[in-house]
Amino acid sequence: MAHINDNYLKLKAGYLFPEIGRRVKAFAAANPDAKIIRLGIGDVTRPLVPAVLDAFHKAVDDLARAETFHGYGPEQGYEWLIDTIIGKSYKPLGVELKTNEMFMSDGSKCDCANILDIFDLGNVVAIGDPVYPVYNDTNVMVGRTGEVDAKGYYEGVVYLPCTEENGFTPDLPREKVDIIYLCFPNNPTGTVATKEELKKWVDYALAHDAVILFDAAYEAFITEPGIPHSIYEVEGAKKCAIEFRSFSKTAGFTGVRCALTVVPEELMGKTASGERVPLNKLWNRRQSTKFNGVSYPVQKAAAAVYSEEGWKQTKEVIDYYMENARIIREGLKAARLTVYGGVNAPYIWLKTPEGMSSWDFFDKLLSECHVVGTPGSGFGPSGEGYFRLSAFGHRENVEEAVERIKKKWGK
Repeated sequence: MAHINDNYLKLKAGYLFPEIGRRVKAFAAANPDAKIIRLGIGDVTRPLVPAVLDAFHKAVDDLARAETFHGYGPEQGYEWLIDTIIGKSYKPLGVELKTNEMFMSDGSKCDCANILDIFDLGNVVAIGDPVYPVYNDTNVMVGRTGEVDAKGYYEGVVYLPCTEENGFTPDLPREKVDIIYLCFPNNPTGTVATKEELKKWVDYALAHDAVILFDAAYEAFITEPGIPHSIYEVEGAKKCAIEFRSFSKTAGFTGVRCALTVVPEELMGKTASGERVPLNKLWNRRQSTKFNGVSYPVQKAAAAVYSEEGWKQTKEVIDYYMENARIIREGLKAARLTVYGGVNAPYIWLKTPEGMSSWDFFDKLLSECHVVGTPGSGFGPSGEGYFRLSAFGHRENVEEAVERIKKKWGK
């Protein structure tokens, strides 16, 4: 009999979102007439914009003719897409990148997990708390951690609490770590980091020879001026950071699948013997071996996001979601709830009322308001007592959900 990877058995009972799905399914079965409004999982609801859809259709038509047919593409992505992203998304930030430093993929969730392939298990990893569960769980899966303790922390991981007291921005680790996960705008708290705050992390990484894994999946939702959209806006970051970006929320590609990872040529890792090796070459080797690239029609659709008409239409959808965020944020404040986020990110992070636990509030919100959110404790122990609501909904549902919550808690 084949032996399993026992590390999977260390994982807590279930991944956060399947557990939410199980509870919602049970409630819906017991209450078939209830109109359930889902503001939990961060899935988009607006359709692909016309310019993107048109490019998608044309690319599919290309596959119907021998003279324009495309089979395997480069595992790293087509240069015409990469150069478009560099020119339209990074150069305006003052960030210069080379074509071979960007790698297209089918999702930043995948890349955040797959990047672990090129790092030794002996590295000490630092993760924020609360945090996107994928960072934590994938390190458990590959065998970097010990068992989970009663609080919910895994042995061998350095957890960086993100609390009300520190503005939900983690403090620098007191011990030396080798790999640091940062996510800004943050999921789940919706907070952002200033350039000065990011510089502290870059300085730490350079001083300790550490690598920052910077998840910028929500950078397109930043509305306030002066907030960095890329960690490479900070001097020295190319020597210590890998950046992940996604088309999922920016352009509604959650079901289409396209993302990118930037691994600068200057970024080095160390072998067991102490030799310095470019991580760019290792990631290129990993992708060439384990990945066949994003499909041609999807990459054509992604390129259309950055056309003049495509970006105008995409920005309108982003603005739609951010207006939803404003409605939720202000509505919850009117209900005398304590809220964070929702200004530079499509997530609202609220403090559960009356000292309720995150899951108790989930059940109460579902049973009494028929609204689905995400318990903060599912993102880590420091998320207990908090709750995430997503702005990725239809406007009428968002407005109705807010009115239901205000009726319940705004008395």
